[in-house]
Amino acid sequence: MNVKTILARKGYDVITIAPDRTVAEAVRQLELCNVGALVVSEDGYSLAGILSERDVIRGLATTGPAILSPTVEALMSRDVFVCTRRDSVDALFAMMTDRRVRHLPVVEHGIVVGIISIGDVVKYRVDSLAEEAEALRDYILHA
Repeated sequence: MNVKTILARKGYDVITIAPDRTVAEAVRQLELCNVGALVVSEDGYSLAGILSERDVIRGLATTGPAILSPTVEALMSRDVFVCTRRDSVDALFAMMTDRRVRHLPVVEHGIVVGIISIGDVVKYRVDSLAEEAEALRDYILHA
C-alpha cells in the first residue's frame, strides 16, 4: 500500500501558514485546526518549511514566551523530509522512525498535495491488520 491510499481515506487538506506570520498566529492556527504541524508556504502550494508543536516547545524552552513574537520563518524547520503519493506505507514508517519526524508533506512536482502524520500511518496499519484478521477469520469459518 502507498501514501495515495492513506490520502484517499483521510483527505488531501493541508493547513499552511505564511513565513511572515508570527509564531503566536501559528500556535492559534495549530489549536484551531487541531493539527500538530503547519506547512510553511508563501503561496499555499510550495514548500518553504514546516512548523511543528515540537518546534514551538523547543523555542519556548530556549527563549521563553518571547518566542511567540518572531515570525514563523525564524522558528520553522527548513530541511523538511517529504514523500510522494507513490511511496509505500512501510517506507514512510521507516523514514518517520529513523529520522524522528511526525509529519511528512506529500510533494509532487514542487507542489504540496497532502500531509501524512505518524498517527495516519499507525491508523492505516491498525486498520489493515484488523481487515486481515477478519479475512482470516472468515476463511477459517467458511473453509
